[in-house]
Amino acid sequence: MREPAFWRTDGGRGSGSLVRALLTPLGWIYGWATARRIRKTTPVDPGIPVICIGNLTLGGTGKTPIAQTILTRLTDMGYRAHALSRGYGGRLKGPVRVDPAIQGAGDVGDEPLLLARVAPAWISRDRPAGALAAVEAAAQVLVLDDGHQNPTLRKRLSFVVIDGEAGWGANKVFPAGPLREPVTKGLARADAVIVMTRNADTLPDYEGLGLSDLEVPVLHAWLAPTQPPPRGSLVAFAGIGRPQKFFDALQAAGADLSETGQFADHHPYSKGDLKRLQRLATAHDAALITTEKDWVRLPAAMRDDVTAWPVRAEFANPAALDGLLRDMMDASAPGR
Repeated sequence: MREPAFWRTDGGRGSGSLVRALLTPLGWIYGWATARRIRKTTPVDPGIPVICIGNLTLGGTGKTPIAQTILTRLTDMGYRAHALSRGYGGRLKGPVRVDPAIQGAGDVGDEPLLLARVAPAWISRDRPAGALAAVEAAAQVLVLDDGHQNPTLRKRLSFVVIDGEAGWGANKVFPAGPLREPVTKGLARADAVIVMTRNADTLPDYEGLGLSDLEVPVLHAWLAPTQPPPRGSLVAFAGIGRPQKFFDALQAAGADLSETGQFADHHPYSKGDLKRLQRLATAHDAALITTEKDWVRLPAAMRDDVTAWPVRAEFANPAALDGLLRDMMDASAPGR
């Protein structure tokens, strides 16, 4: 879905404020149901540590690139790290190991395909079943992409990822705002927080986000391109949580954007969408460019005509992240 404008507006007397007021009681019910589900569920311990990369808002905050970085760092430390995802947007219920050679986004979702590039990845609507499948495949640690509000697995380390620009939006629970649950309740279950900003030079607004007095570590990270954008005129398109972030990043990297196209998060591209994009590129004598997450959702026949612009999550203090991971793994070692 594409987020409504009133999710990102604080205060005011306009129609957005009225809509939020009308929807707020539904938000109370949604938040109550989430809290009750968490309180009433007994989590399953799969026998290996589970690291959750979650957030408190609907839409993209950069969880998947963070999960990729953490999987890579765990692997570099010598651990057999596997990824687990619900497989949103895919038809398979799982548990099934992701194989990009034979599966597409329509099978397992787009994010698991990206995770599978750096580590063995699994999708499963039933998270405990997926975790046990990974354990049977010799996983030593599991990285759960999303799932902060899913209480079915015991988590040893829970990261909450925050979009430093969007923050908490109107600070209302869905459908009145973008929150999955009240901020105080969600942060109370976090072992660490990761604030994503535009770049390394943009510092998080810790006070504005209500993180100044938080008693858990707060890390600063950002998405950095792994290569410059192509030269020449470009038509950029994206179906992610906040497409404008992608367009802004391209321009900041020096891209010449002739036109942009926005789609809803996880948008399944139709032949009509692709024909319109190709006509737009032809009209501007431009090349098409998109995110890696969008690129894996394109039909295979079109991928050669579209450039995927790769990014990775970088940390201002990677040693602090490594310390959290090592401490957790050490504390989870047999006999501890």
